[in-house]
Amino acid sequence: MMSSCLPVLAVTGMKAEARIATGAGVATLSGGGDSARLALLLQGALTRGVKAVISFGIAGGLTPGLKPGTILLARSVDAGDSKFATDPDWLARLADALPDARIADIAGVDHMVVGRDGKAALREATGAVAVDMESHIAGRLAAQHGVPFAALRIVADPAERTLPRAATVGMRPDGSTDVNAVLRALTRSPGDLPGLVRTALDARAAFSALARSRKRLCGFLEFGDDAIRTAAAQPAGLRPLIDLDIGPLGVFGPAADVQIENR
Repeated sequence: MMSSCLPVLAVTGMKAEARIATGAGVATLSGGGDSARLALLLQGALTRGVKAVISFGIAGGLTPGLKPGTILLARSVDAGDSKFATDPDWLARLADALPDARIADIAGVDHMVVGRDGKAALREATGAVAVDMESHIAGRLAAQHGVPFAALRIVADPAERTLPRAATVGMRPDGSTDVNAVLRALTRSPGDLPGLVRTALDARAAFSALARSRKRLCGFLEFGDDAIRTAAAQPAGLRPLIDLDIGPLGVFGPAADVQIENR
């Protein structure tokens, strides 16, 4: 039986996503777009012990017509060579909390898919409606360790758009934003500015939807006998994904990439 003192682990690409996810009983891990590094960090976290794993953040749209801010709950994650189902009970609870979310299959890749043609090819190959760079790793390792897995993703760039290069270089390996890299890319390709502004507006819509979704998830990440509190019992404001006592901050050891907050 899973111990109630273990945290839910929210796996993200960017620290901005992790800041939204964090809360009581929730540890966060940001991969920074490096799949090998993310797998190594996640393996260590799972070895130390977590209650469940949720892939959390924004995604690129693959299905035409999905607007920035569309909420997606994954039924499964297609990794190309394998497919990882999410926990059906957890999915049902998340869907209860987010009734406007679309339940669908998503894809996970190791490298960013930036162009319309690449998005169309991935949709054709997998049938997925969106893609990100963390869910397949989270799903694979969660399955290996026998812990429940879920994925909540918000569409940022729609399928019809190609990301400008300046939008693809702005993330450091730790998941933080590298503004200087974006400015250097713009200096080399100033024609990217209109596309970058449009990408920023898409991202704003996606992050707003992510934050709203986060506030509505109290009490919906619980499991079996460990379900200890409901949304109605929570105070107003930012609400935890799950209300647990996760114990000392040393649960995940000294790795700086893992943030644990217990409010």
